[in-house]
Amino acid sequence: MALLVTVSCTTKSKENTTKEEPNKEITLGDTVNTEWEYLLDSNLSKWETYLGYPQDSQKVEGLKRDESGKYLEPIGKNKNLNNNFSVISENDEPVLRISGEYYGCVATKQEFENYHLSLRVKWGTLKWEPRLDKPMDSGILYHSIGEYGVDYWRSWMLSQEMQVVIDETHKEGMGDYWSIANSEITIMATPIEEGEGYVFDPEAEPVHFEGSNNFCYRRGDYNKENDWDTLELITYKGNSLHIVNGHVVMALTDSRYKNKSGKNVPLTKGKIQIQSEAAEVFYKEIKIRKINNMPSEYIKYF
Repeated sequence: MALLVTVSCTTKSKENTTKEEPNKEITLGDTVNTEWEYLLDSNLSKWETYLGYPQDSQKVEGLKRDESGKYLEPIGKNKNLNNNFSVISENDEPVLRISGEYYGCVATKQEFENYHLSLRVKWGTLKWEPRLDKPMDSGILYHSIGEYGVDYWRSWMLSQEMQVVIDETHKEGMGDYWSIANSEITIMATPIEEGEGYVFDPEAEPVHFEGSNNFCYRRGDYNKENDWDTLELITYKGNSLHIVNGHVVMALTDSRYKNKSGKNVPLTKGKIQIQSEAAEVFYKEIKIRKINNMPSEYIKYF
C-alpha cells in the first residue's frame, strides 16, 4: 500500500513542524495529494481549546452550581485550567500533552474537507474521575460543526469519532466508531455473538448507526508496535477509513446528521477535535493533506 508506506517514511525537520508546507502537488497512484501541512507548534497557534462541565468532585472557582453540587456552566473556550493542554518538546519536536483532568478538547481553527490526517499517540499515566476504573480514553472527532457541549458529556461539537482507547480485554480498541451528538453513519458490520453491539466486517450487510445504536467495534485485535501508535484518517465525500499502525480497522460511509427538522444532512466537512477524556495522553506529528479522490487501494472497502 504505497500511500501508507509514504506516511510512515515521512521525516521532518524542527523548522517544518511550525510552518505550513507549500501547496505543491505530488502524485501517489491515481490520487493527487497536496504535501503535508503540520498542525502542531509550540503555541498551539492552529488550535483553540474548550473545557466542559467539571465533575461534581472537582473544585473550580467562579462556576455556578445547583443545590446538589452539579455545575451549571462549563469552564469554557480558551480557558486552559490547570494546564490541561500543553505543548512539550521531545527530540526538538513539539508534542501535545493532554492531562485529561477536565473533559474537553483542542479543536482546529480551520475546517477541513476531503483529506488524509496522520498523527502519533501514546498514553501517559494519569487517570481522573469518572474513569479511574475504566480504560484510558481519548478520540479524534472529525467533521466537527456547531457549538461545543452538544454531546452527552457536554464537551464537544457534533462530529464523527475515531476512538483512541486501549482496553486489554479488546472490548474497545483503537479505531472504533462512536457517534457524537446526533451524527449518523453506515458501516458494514456483523452483530456480536455474545453481548450487544456490532463489529466492522467488510463482507457484511450495511448497518446504520444513530441514536442508541451509536457504536461499532473495530475489526481485529489491537496491534501494538511501540510506545507510539500511528493513527490515520482518510475521508472523502462522506466515506472514511480508520487506520491503525498501517491496518484498516474501519470503513464508514454516508456521514450525516439530523438537523432540527429531523432531515438527514450530509456531514463531510468540519473542524478536527482531539478529546480530553479523563486520561493523560500525548500526540505528535499531527499532519494533514488534501486529497481529490479516495485512493484506489481502498476502493474495495466501499
